[in-house]
Amino acid sequence: MTKLENQQIVALINSVGGELCSLKLKQDRTEYMWQADPKYWGRHAPVLFPIVGRLVDDEYKIGNQVYHLSQHGFARDMEFELIEQEGNHAEFRLLGDKKTLQNYPSRFEFIIGYTLQGTELIIQYKVKNMDNTTMYFSIGAHPGFRCPLQSGECFEDYYLEFSQNEIAYQLLLEKGLLSKRTGVVLNNNNIIPLSHDLFKDDALIFKDLKSNSVTLKNRKSSKAVTVKFDGFPYLGIWSKADEGASFICIEPWYGIADIVGSDKQFINKEGIFSLQTGDCFVCQYSIIIS
Repeated sequence: MTKLENQQIVALINSVGGELCSLKLKQDRTEYMWQADPKYWGRHAPVLFPIVGRLVDDEYKIGNQVYHLSQHGFARDMEFELIEQEGNHAEFRLLGDKKTLQNYPSRFEFIIGYTLQGTELIIQYKVKNMDNTTMYFSIGAHPGFRCPLQSGECFEDYYLEFSQNEIAYQLLLEKGLLSKRTGVVLNNNNIIPLSHDLFKDDALIFKDLKSNSVTLKNRKSSKAVTVKFDGFPYLGIWSKADEGASFICIEPWYGIADIVGSDKQFINKEGIFSLQTGDCFVCQYSIIIS
């Protein structure tokens, strides 16, 4: 684990997956990150790369060549190298190698940066094409937050507040794949009350929201978590339809699952980005706790 702290917050990052595992407010030692109870969900905040979501039959094609990737890709399970740590900042690097080339045909450099500013944790992703051909990929975040945050509260005491009123349609899933159906979730308002039943059909997935942030709030205290996601075209909201699943994931994405009936061609997939040799893709989101 790598520890970062300033006067207000402290974070722990695991080199496996470059994954944020703990984020605490030093004033009262409240833990804001879900602590990966494997009975419900055994992760904290995995990075999704080089795909977001599930592929049809867990496979994709580039030309006539078929490759296999499980849901959300391989980066979340790989060892990252700590390449920089100074004060309130750290960077972790994953390089494409013989192992990744078996299921992903591009050499790459992927750097995750973490920076503390006050009560805000900024997470930056940098993807560089180190190959001599065009690189295709998606990338996304999957942070899970404790919900409820304190004893005496329950999941249903919480709600999500978007920064703007939205007319937002949920992209619906069928066995992890996008269906062609949609459902209205926000109708010119900005509040989603939480309940486990909300996730009986899997995640809520939104596209092209006007909002650039969403805040997890509750009716019994002033504690809150805000996720800022400027520029991200998709946002996933997920928990489990299980009363014991005391977490909520707020997930900014540059990518999305396959559509049911996809032709599996990677370059035709919605949410796929391309990088020419030597080019770099950079994005960032942040978590603010209070």
